[in-house]
Amino acid sequence: MRSKGHQQNKVHVITLGCSKNTVDSENLITQLRHNQYDVDHDASASDANIVIINTCGFIENAKKESIDTILQYAEAKNEGKVDRLLVTGCLSQRYKNELQQEIPEVDAWFGTMDMPALLASLKADYKKELIGERMITTPAHFAYLKISEGCNRTCSFCAIPLMRGKHVSRTIESLVHEATFLADRGVKELILIAQELTYYGLDIYKKRKLPELLNALSEVNGIEWIRLHYAYPSKFPVEILDSIAQNPVVCKYLDMPLQHASDRMLAMMKRQITKQETIDLVNTIRAKVPGITLRTTMLVGFPGESEADFEELCQFIREYKFDRLGVFTYSHEEDTSAYKLEDDIPESVKVARQNKLMEIQREISLEHNLKMVGREIRVIIDRKEKSGYSGRSEADSPEVDQEIHILNKKLKLTAGQFVSVRITEADDYDLIGDIID
Repeated sequence: MRSKGHQQNKVHVITLGCSKNTVDSENLITQLRHNQYDVDHDASASDANIVIINTCGFIENAKKESIDTILQYAEAKNEGKVDRLLVTGCLSQRYKNELQQEIPEVDAWFGTMDMPALLASLKADYKKELIGERMITTPAHFAYLKISEGCNRTCSFCAIPLMRGKHVSRTIESLVHEATFLADRGVKELILIAQELTYYGLDIYKKRKLPELLNALSEVNGIEWIRLHYAYPSKFPVEILDSIAQNPVVCKYLDMPLQHASDRMLAMMKRQITKQETIDLVNTIRAKVPGITLRTTMLVGFPGESEADFEELCQFIREYKFDRLGVFTYSHEEDTSAYKLEDDIPESVKVARQNKLMEIQREISLEHNLKMVGREIRVIIDRKEKSGYSGRSEADSPEVDQEIHILNKKLKLTAGQFVSVRITEADDYDLIGDIID
């Protein structure tokens, strides 16, 4: 029996996983609202009678979170608190057959490219005219712009191509249209995302077109920052660096996951690059774009990673002092080429290696931050806090990088406002500063 308090034909969309899933949910919500559905997103409490969970299936922890969330709402359905439960996204794409046997409470499972079918199950039309016109669930002054889908790379540890398919670029015209739509609604910072940014354009234009895309997007009125995430290091197109160096709208910032520094590990991971080529690339990037912020991620605990491999990675990080760094522990994923290898590194060792790398990075981050004291930088305000305001410089991407705190409650600032700040204090991962009049 249904519990009292339901709002009929109201949908609660729950988004798990990465920024690419965020964009997918934003497009889904837009379609639903234009079909006269009332929609909540990631609400702590909702009176919706329909729940859609957009899942992640990237690594074990993400899969567990997705399954736990599905089970939570399956129980809510059994208790009459939910009428319909739909699941979409990467986990559903990858494990649909197994999951529909194990969790029969779910009414329907949809993959990453099945939005029209999902909408049809709700008797909603997929409106093609809405492509590029989406609401945003992030703070109104920044938005993610997904420039392509899928990936043609064959990294041995990665299951993303199994869930997202081959690389498919969007046209420059469609992306400019979407950026214009977002800018008209107050977005000032675009964060370009893809599984592999540097591949952009190869499929539809027969050549890499990221520089041309950056130039076109930078002409959109209202867009003041464009930030690049997820560039692959192998065969990196250095012409992108000219856009970063010369275009004032493009942040001097690059997120480039390197994963490791041992030639043996790089080969086993099928990264298509050597340690020396990585070093040469890092040096080239820093030479061509002085002052660039380099963000990277490393993967520890890959099958066969020896203490010598790990120490080589540690030394590499100490020497090249990346501005921003994250560390993942290896997750043994079915149907990847690494799955045939024995997952022989104990979880406790993986976590210890992760912690050691992050401690090395903590010291590097503090060293970088102390050099910022006394400098004047441009900051975008993200939010008001009890003690004042929090914002970011062009060196910091939202949600993953550090913040700049302005400890002045008397100021009247708004989210999305740009201000000049003099840095007065620094700690491991954050800065404190004062507004410059």
